[in-house]
Amino acid sequence: MQEDLIPVKVSHQPIELCKLLKIANLVGGGGEAKIVISEGYVLLNQEVEYQKRKKVYDQDIVEFNGDIIQVHCAEPVLTLEQTKQKKLLSKVNNKNVKAGNNKTNNKKLKKTPDTQNSSTPTGGRKRISF
Repeated sequence: MQEDLIPVKVSHQPIELCKLLKIANLVGGGGEAKIVISEGYVLLNQEVEYQKRKKVYDQDIVEFNGDIIQVHCAEPVLTLEQTKQKKLLSKVNNKNVKAGNNKTNNKKLKKTPDTQNSSTPTGGRKRISF
């Protein structure tokens, strides 16, 4: 049985079962993955799994349609607090990157006084009448 295992490397853990099926190319898309899981065609660690978003960890074994895959991840499992911090850092970094790109284009994006229409209450947009 060990020879039949197909290793699937993931960048982080845990990963949702439906996403894992997509990454391993066992299904055509996310919708198909959710259907086959809810119908009971997927085994997780030799037990039928019905939860579409079941968390899968390093060394877990998933069986579907005659294919057996084993999850491999070098990154440790993050706690809830670590996950929140990582997302927050990611958002801050994305904002900094966007702000850095916009600083060079600020002159192009600023409105000139003649294009602004302060007479309408919506800040330049005309009201729609029916």
